Order: sequence, then C-alpha cells, then structure tokens
Amino acid sequence: MVRSKLKRCVSCKEYGLGEKCNDCGNILEVVAPLKYSPEDPQGNRRRKRLDAGSKGWIESLPNTNIDEDLKDE
Repeated sequence: MVRSKLKRCVSCKEYGLGEKCNDCGNILEVVAPLKYSPEDPQGNRRRKRLDAGSKGWIESLPNTNIDEDLKDE
C-alpha cells in the first residue's frame, strides 16, 4: 500500500513523483505522514505488542513535571 505519491528531494527540496529527483538526481522521500484513523483497526494489537498500560511502559513515558526534573540535578 502506497503512503503517498508526492515526494521531496533530500538535498534540493524539489517535489516530484518518481524515485529520483529530476533536478539533481538524488533520492526522493515521502513528505506526508501516515493517515490516522480513530477507528484504528490494528490499535489493540499494537498496544498489546507494546504492553501499553504496564508499569514499565508508564515509567518509560516522558515526564512533564519540571519540579521533579530539577530535584534530580
């Protein structure tokens, strides 16, 4: 399944539809992210694989509390 047909050159930032840039000959990369669906048919499988909700998973999340970060220093 193709994510997007529109691509951008890595070096000169020109847009194109092929594998290589027409201007400089470098490779083109996809510019659009994957589409998000609130129904997410693979969501349960992905969360199970990541063990989402477990204590280890929760501790691995970034901390947004600045006061706790300053205490560690």
